[in-house]
Amino acid sequence: MATLPPSLAIQSCYLKCGISDVSKSSPACHYMYRNCMRYGFEKMDLERRLICDEVSQNVVKSSCRHLNSRVFATSRALVEEIEQKVSTITEADNWEKALTYLCWTEVGGQVKVFVRKTSVKYAVNIEVSSLQLQSSNDRLTSSWGRYRADSSSFIPLDVQSSVPDSRTSTSETPFIQTSAGRFALELEFEAKQTPFYLSFILKLPSDSGSGGSEIRSHRKTKFCVPVGFRKGNPAPLGLSFSPDGSMNFAIFSRNVEGVILCFYDDAKANEPALELDLDPYINRSGDIWHASLESAWTFVSYGYRCKGSLLQRNNNKFDAGKIILDPYAKIIVNSIPSSDGSQKYLGRPCKEPGFDWGDDTHPYLPMEKLVVYRLNVRHFTEHKSSQLATDVAGTFIGLTEKLQHFKDLGMNAVLLEPIFSFDEKNGPYFPCHFFSPMNLYGPSGGSVSAINSMKEMVKKLHANGIEVLLEVVFTHTAVAGSLQGIDDLSYYHVNEGEDLEATNDLNCNYPIVSQLILDSLQHWVTEFHIDGFCFINASSLLRGFHGEYLSRPPLVEAIAFDPLLSKTKIIADCWDPHDMLPKETRFPHWKRWAEIDTKFCNDVRNFWRGEGLLSDLATRLCGSGDIFSDGRGPAFSFNFIARNFGLTLVDLVSFSNDALASQLSWNCGEEGPTDSTTVLERRLKQIRNFLFVLYISLGVPILNMGDECGQSCGGSPAYSDRKPLDWNTLKTGFSIQTSQFISFLSSLRMRRSDLLQKRNFLKEENIEWHGSDQSPPKWEDPSCRFLAMTLRADEVESPLNSESSSHVRRGDLFIAFNAADHSESVILPQPPEGMSWCCLVDTALPFPGFFSTSGEPLPEQMAESVAYEMKSHSCALFEASSSLKSN
Repeated sequence: MATLPPSLAIQSCYLKCGISDVSKSSPACHYMYRNCMRYGFEKMDLERRLICDEVSQNVVKSSCRHLNSRVFATSRALVEEIEQKVSTITEADNWEKALTYLCWTEVGGQVKVFVRKTSVKYAVNIEVSSLQLQSSNDRLTSSWGRYRADSSSFIPLDVQSSVPDSRTSTSETPFIQTSAGRFALELEFEAKQTPFYLSFILKLPSDSGSGGSEIRSHRKTKFCVPVGFRKGNPAPLGLSFSPDGSMNFAIFSRNVEGVILCFYDDAKANEPALELDLDPYINRSGDIWHASLESAWTFVSYGYRCKGSLLQRNNNKFDAGKIILDPYAKIIVNSIPSSDGSQKYLGRPCKEPGFDWGDDTHPYLPMEKLVVYRLNVRHFTEHKSSQLATDVAGTFIGLTEKLQHFKDLGMNAVLLEPIFSFDEKNGPYFPCHFFSPMNLYGPSGGSVSAINSMKEMVKKLHANGIEVLLEVVFTHTAVAGSLQGIDDLSYYHVNEGEDLEATNDLNCNYPIVSQLILDSLQHWVTEFHIDGFCFINASSLLRGFHGEYLSRPPLVEAIAFDPLLSKTKIIADCWDPHDMLPKETRFPHWKRWAEIDTKFCNDVRNFWRGEGLLSDLATRLCGSGDIFSDGRGPAFSFNFIARNFGLTLVDLVSFSNDALASQLSWNCGEEGPTDSTTVLERRLKQIRNFLFVLYISLGVPILNMGDECGQSCGGSPAYSDRKPLDWNTLKTGFSIQTSQFISFLSSLRMRRSDLLQKRNFLKEENIEWHGSDQSPPKWEDPSCRFLAMTLRADEVESPLNSESSSHVRRGDLFIAFNAADHSESVILPQPPEGMSWCCLVDTALPFPGFFSTSGEPLPEQMAESVAYEMKSHSCALFEASSSLKSN
């Protein structure tokens, strides 16, 4: 008894990869011919084993003389010589979803392989056509085996056998020759034994009965088809799900020799439960390796193992057995530590959790309106003084619980230090991954909880009018546990003249790396509703393939013009986490890129320690026109005095020694902690001065976490010495007055946005510079420590008298800075008609009188002018107002 295999009507297709997958083929049919046929195999014993735990006997059933018997790879199944009439039996439903693979033999014949799934089995039909044989009586057999993790090592047919060998790992099955001259056979496998690759060659026995010839593919290799999984698609990269629920895996690697897809069924397992050695002719399209599996699998994590000597820059250090995290994985899980001690991450093969965003919308604040608070998510609420539950402290939820703190300070944006997954030994500025938040920022320490709690945080901040900006690092990765081992020659810079290996610098302008960065940014905007990004070490984004600097880097330009990023803030920060120093770079911007203004920080610090020129300070007060007058404006300048590296604000006025020369600090007379009242008062004034200049300058002010409460690192500029925020310090007298001063300055910026929150530079008629006696400033005199300016308000149309087109004029501002160690008698200019000067700020006065919302009117001392004495190391702000203030 015998069954003729299907002869499928498919469209012929031959791809360069050698095998094509035709999933949408025409319905298949078993053709049982109506004429009488005789099948003689001349004592051929088809004793073949089916790959299963227990081999069963094939029971051949017949009904009403219409027999449909099959050639199985089963034990002791005999094909006997029969003569009977047969009829056509259509199996369109069974073959409708058959996967079809087409390839050519080395002698010109065509091989079609059809793989379909029944309820509990997989059927594989192999059909050979156009094969030129010497005789019509030639018999064709298939020698086949199956493999998973290693294409050179077949899985034993007898699963009880522990060591595969040629006797137990391969089998031979004869083909049936049809009247049309085709050869066909069918194999069946239990579904529970999949997935695997079926590898086979064709054999023609010799007339003598010994030896014979082998027929391979046109590439002189064995034929190979996947069973229990599909070839998959090269796009999108990473893990994706098709409408039928199947999972598609895709990863880039140009220089790889092979890719093994690994699955774990236990989070604590050392070795994968399943490994699939992806076939380069089926599972590779260009430089993308891909495969598709059904979603019914219950694996808890997955990763990749890459093979090949060209994958890494230092072959001696490469661990060929290392399991690598999918660069595009959206949900990652912690696994056992790697052999080098670094944390090991794997992807989780499941869909991203759903989240109800409700009516969440981006605040879309104009850049000039931003007032930013920079923080570290973990350090912000980790301290026990936050009085948060253990599972909430140091997480996104913990940050949300302290939302009122931002509102009290007048903040409308938070800038989060990098929250991408990172190796804790290296810190957040050396990421391992770019598509998911660090698991420890979730309440349960898991990836899903971190994702959901971050989205909840963003949603709540948005509801309170606060934007969320992220610091991101795309120029380098952690030393281990990141992209190393996938394709170092593509992902990382390789320059024999420089030792770049230690820094793991990414080749950002290489096409696949640029695509990964853009995909990551788009993911954070679409999935997490992020409002903007600050790119750390941005100067390295300008490097080309070989480390050269580019005037028009493709990645920077692509980010500037990406439509999904068009409404986000994009900020370049040229601070380098490797040497902990900023790099001065002329950054290409396309009128989109803002920048962290390091010159602002340096020039303001120099002025208040008695160095630098007045012209330097004036440039920073007006929005750094030397940097941003090239088509942008002052709103593109993100200003800071202290940040999360270097000295904190209180340390900036408390420590200054040779080791801190680059910090441009001044200890105000004594090094470190002191009991001197004079030194302490001077330090307090300096802190107020720094904050005052930060908030009245054009640009976007950034306040660093802890500076509002005088947090100190003992004079250490190292990032690793930064401590969690102690919420008890917010109750101290220093913190209370400083926080209130910051809140006042934030309100002042908003109230006088016409002069202090401008997107464009001030016009010449809107600003006038003064010395202490109303004479022109001594711009180039390095010994001069006093500068004043008058900001003149424009007339605006009165909303109450719009019909008569009457105009009103808001009061001018007079601002003075005295960094000298002696007092200065300042002559104020004549105020606008009908107005008088009120003092809003004098940083030399004691709390609470050193700032005032309403202001203290100044008595007229002369008919034309008013004099005011400014103490040493102080600032003063005056506003012109009428008796009925129109503020």
